[in-house]
Amino acid sequence: MRTGRLIEAVLPARMGLAFRWLIGSTWLSNLGDGITVAAGPLLIASQTQDPLLVALGALLQRLPWRLFGLYAGALADRTDRRAMVVISDLLRILVLVVLAAALLVDSGHVVITLVALLALGVAEVFSDNASQTLLPMVVAPEDLGIGAARLMACFLTANQLLGPAVGAFLFAAGAAVPFFAYAVLLAFAAAMIARMRVPGFERGEPDARIWRDVREGFSWVWQHPPVRTLTLTIVAFNVTYGAAWSVLVLYASQRLGLGAVGFGLLSTCVAVGGIAGTLGYDWLERRAPLSALMRAVLILETLTHLGLALTTTAWVAMAIMVVFGAEAFVWGTLSSAVRMRAVPTELQGRAGSVYGVAMFGGILVGQAIGGIVASVAGVTAPFWFAFAGSALILVLIWRALGDIAHVESAP
Repeated sequence: MRTGRLIEAVLPARMGLAFRWLIGSTWLSNLGDGITVAAGPLLIASQTQDPLLVALGALLQRLPWRLFGLYAGALADRTDRRAMVVISDLLRILVLVVLAAALLVDSGHVVITLVALLALGVAEVFSDNASQTLLPMVVAPEDLGIGAARLMACFLTANQLLGPAVGAFLFAAGAAVPFFAYAVLLAFAAAMIARMRVPGFERGEPDARIWRDVREGFSWVWQHPPVRTLTLTIVAFNVTYGAAWSVLVLYASQRLGLGAVGFGLLSTCVAVGGIAGTLGYDWLERRAPLSALMRAVLILETLTHLGLALTTTAWVAMAIMVVFGAEAFVWGTLSSAVRMRAVPTELQGRAGSVYGVAMFGGILVGQAIGGIVASVAGVTAPFWFAFAGSALILVLIWRALGDIAHVESAP
């Protein structure tokens, strides 16, 4: 009886069986992604000590979104989205099996690993882009906030907390083990997506040029004031975030006096705060106007930069990181729900990819700025930059946040 009540609280029956399949698939695929977060770098480090190749491995895992994100979004709007997820996951399984087999016969080479990581990243872009469009297809608009919170909880628990630890443990058992495990998890995840029943939608013309669809997605976002403001907000706040976090490892050692373990704890604190934020999202959404909630989390983000710029005490910084994690993931959940309500079904893929490219692009620009600012003015300077920039942005968008939060649902 208690188990049934717990399942009902986490995955309400009113949201349908398709939603439960989506959550199960997302949790399993995120667990696999998290396993690779640890196992990928460990494998490269076991094959080479060349810092350039090690850094290249991290770059190749992130590069595909910037290269193929917009194309994947357009493709999701003109194909069967469920099939797109399944096919992408099957391709990832194939890559993982080939990589694991090469490691088993001791023919694993760093070049093979790098190519495999790039291929996995490309397939993941297409899988994730199509997967995120499924939620508004199977959940009522009023439940999108809860649905987005559950997906965010999957990412936090599986990708950020459990996955890396499991990946490191499995790698210690054998270099090929984590990649076989990832393949098995993806097989179950793909099977769950295949079980979903989703409604149809009006797709783009299959014979039209794909870049015409991309331009249409850009045009829709730009001409829709609330979604445009939401996208520009994530760009601007991710520039400030990227600037501060680009030197976080140096800040931890030079400003807080923390070693490698302490630096790891800072990231753990963010994840802990994120879990608290996602678990409390249902309560917050029921009790606070969305515009007030959006303003509150952006105020908190601005103040976290100020707090980190001022403190020299490790435990204070860790407490700030918990708060940052909570507000960041509440914002992520809230902005996803608002965007999904506003965007028509046939444009979900393209609008989502524009938002994703803007998000990652902002971080990239911020990282470049942070490195320059820190080299000129010291390790705390990027946090002062982030505080001042976030405060200015918040003042500029303060009134517009009311319109963003209460945009009418898409037809």
